[in-house]
Amino acid sequence: MADAAMFEVVKPGLATTVQDLGRPGYYHLGLPISGAMDRFALIAANRLVGNPDGAAGLEAVFLGPVLKFSADAVVAVTGATMPPKLDGAEQPLWTAFQIFAGQELSFGYLKAGARAYIAIAGGVDVPEVHGSRSTYALGGLGGFEGRALQSGDQVKIGAPTGPSKLGVTIPEDVRRAAPASGTLLRAMPGLYWHRITEESQGSFFEDTWTVAPEADRIGYRFKGGRALDFVPRKPPFGAGSDPSNIVDSCYPYGSIQVPGGTEPIVLHRDAVSGGGYFMVGTVISADMDLIGQLQPHQPVRFESIDMEGALAARREERARLDRLGEFIGA
Repeated sequence: MADAAMFEVVKPGLATTVQDLGRPGYYHLGLPISGAMDRFALIAANRLVGNPDGAAGLEAVFLGPVLKFSADAVVAVTGATMPPKLDGAEQPLWTAFQIFAGQELSFGYLKAGARAYIAIAGGVDVPEVHGSRSTYALGGLGGFEGRALQSGDQVKIGAPTGPSKLGVTIPEDVRRAAPASGTLLRAMPGLYWHRITEESQGSFFEDTWTVAPEADRIGYRFKGGRALDFVPRKPPFGAGSDPSNIVDSCYPYGSIQVPGGTEPIVLHRDAVSGGGYFMVGTVISADMDLIGQLQPHQPVRFESIDMEGALAARREERARLDRLGEFIGA
């Protein structure tokens, strides 16, 4: 029997992990969704190489890895503008291209966005944990040994299950562009909206915020806006003394907690499922991919949206996937 196809991690990049579309269904047990921060980018890469949408690929943050392949493979790189290279020769993004046994895949400097997605025909073959191959590094489970890739790792590649679109490039009008300076993040005010004053309700959406360096898969922190003022109250039993404290409650995916009323944190794929900070609102699902592509110090604003607008935005995202399917034939 032939040896399993695999790649060796020559250099791991800054934080390269195995991710698929996540492990829903365990949030009530404190296990987060995990999965790709930019789901559309991973789906697009998987479709280019003939994988199912939920096949496991690699998520590379800010700095790409160097991978050496033991067998021929078809690869696609999407998401951030981080140009892939084969033995030093630059390859196109959002395109399925051929890698031959012994070649090295590396990456140029990041030009836009934050996270690149690397799909390989057959998918990254690591064990499933609770129905997903996604890495949850904080809990040490999933992915490759529950952690980011390290130099010397030998990672298996699965057998291809569908025809790749070798040489096909997804056009720019089908892709989602990297978020620009001043990107709007649409959010619905939450259950604790009444906890801040009317003036602060206005300033939260009026102010420009910048992405803090601490932004990661657990949560994106934002700085620079005016601090929120709270409506006076007597702390309820079970809540802390800080005005931003609440009796412990569930945190929805995308919820915006503001500890101390100073720096909003949007909880993302690896976030905890509950705690004792109030939530000013929740970023709609249609904009969560955008957050995963924001760079530190990038300015953004939050925009208030109602349920009708949020559902319309979700339909637009489904239409984007439909256009992708029409173009690729998936």
